[in-house]
Order: sequence, then structure tokens, then C-alpha cells
Amino acid sequence: MLGKSDDKDDRQTSGVLIQYLYELSDYLKERTMSKKAVTMAVAALMLAGLMGVHYRASGSVLPTSGAASDRTLPIYCVQTDEPKIALTFDAAWGNQDTQKIMDILKKHDIKVTFFMTGGWVDAYPDDVKMIREAGHDLGNHSQNHKNMSQLSDSEKEKELMSVHDKVKALTGYDMFLFRPPYGDYDNAVVTTAKKCGYYAIQWDVDSLDWKDYGVESILKTVTQNEHLGNGSIILCHNGAKYTAEALDTLIITLKDAGYTFVPLSELIYRDGYHMDHEGRQIKD
Repeated sequence: MLGKSDDKDDRQTSGVLIQYLYELSDYLKERTMSKKAVTMAVAALMLAGLMGVHYRASGSVLPTSGAASDRTLPIYCVQTDEPKIALTFDAAWGNQDTQKIMDILKKHDIKVTFFMTGGWVDAYPDDVKMIREAGHDLGNHSQNHKNMSQLSDSEKEKELMSVHDKVKALTGYDMFLFRPPYGDYDNAVVTTAKKCGYYAIQWDVDSLDWKDYGVESILKTVTQNEHLGNGSIILCHNGAKYTAEALDTLIITLKDAGYTFVPLSELIYRDGYHMDHEGRQIKD
């Protein structure tokens, strides 16, 4: 059934945490701490784990209800009563499947969003123009695909604007959607992106296509994802081994479930909105 999750990676992460807590408890006992002190220390760590962040198999972090209230979040999904979803492709390495993906999108008459690195733009300028001419969104994925949170604010801005200027020169289009590489961000990444005229974008449904588990894995991971719903943002990659092969069936399955595909530029709210603790964009 669509929306049901069976995330083995989440269970493995939970198991590692539990094992760590057991080992820590034994260590504290060896340090001759009192039983009460041991119990309080372990309980505090468990509470921190429950109220902190939830690590997903993609390696990125999804905020939870315990996220700090002063944290500035990118857009993970959008609250809407309409069954609209956005399909996105990160383009950083390789180009062998781009044309096949474009043909499938044209067949189903849907528009998506491609997040491109500066290196990809440099290597495949004709494809950048082709994507834009076909009516798809062009998004910024930084110049060098670095961990943005580890850069200075001036370096962050350079990573953004270098790609922006290249795409503007190629297509005349001013990009305004930015996806941080690796899903890595902090407050400064989001605020710097905003300063440069960008909305920082994450995802709430990760196809995990980059793991090359096969077509069936991609289909199951997306269509049975617990986060899939109205306003979802789906992450795929144009250079993954099985993505193009899975795409036709994935689109048909999601359409049959009642979803309509729209580019991110039509899904997100450009103004008059606020964010909840899960990174959901909500119209005021």
C-alpha cells in the first residue's frame, strides 16, 4: 500500500543506538558510579536520541518535533490539500541517462526539477539548455558539491552564485531553488541561500536510487514511503544505475494513486508562509 514504510536502515540505526547505550552503561558501572547516576546518564542519552534528529538512510537529517526552535530549516515538503508532488533529480555526476529520463517525462507530459552542480553545467551545457527548453525547473546544487555547512559565508555565496551566473549566461534563467549537497546544512546555509535569492530545498521521500539496489527497490522505497503524501518532494538522481529504468513504472504507479506531478516552482509557496518543526512549508 502506498505510504507504508519498511525501512531496514532505520531499524539498523536504532539497533546501533541501543547497543551503544548498553556498552556505555557497562562502562559507567566500571567507573564505580552509583546505580542512580548510571541510570540518569543513560536515560538522558536516550531522551536526547528521541528528541534530537532522525538519521535517514540517505545520510541526511530529517528534523523532528524535538528540533531546536531557533533552527532555520529548508523546505522538506509542502502542506497542501491537493495531491500534488514534485519529482526532483540531482545532476552531479554522469549524463548517460539524461536523454532517456527526458523522453519518459515527455511521454507522461510532466515537469520536474533538475538540481545541477557547476561541474555538470560546464560538462553538459547543451543538456542544461535542453532541460530548460523542455519546460523543467533548473535548480542550483552548488559549484563543487561540498559540505556547505563547513564553508565560510563568503564561500557559501561563491558556491551558489558561480553556478547561478553560468546558468543565467546559458539560458537567461535566474534560478531560485537550491539543494545543499549531501543534504548538509545549518542556519547559515539556509540564510545565505536566502540572501542570494534562493529557497533551500531538501526532500521527504528519498528513492535511494544511488545505492543501485535495482528497479524494484526504487519503486518500493518511493511508493511505500511513510512520508509520501500531498506536497511531497521526491529525490532521484539522473546518474544512478536503475533510475531511468524505474521511472516509467514509478510515474504510472504514482499517477494511479491519484498524484499529480508539478515542478517545485509550482509546489512551493514563494511568500506568505511559515515552516513547522518538520520542515513543512505552510501557507499563512
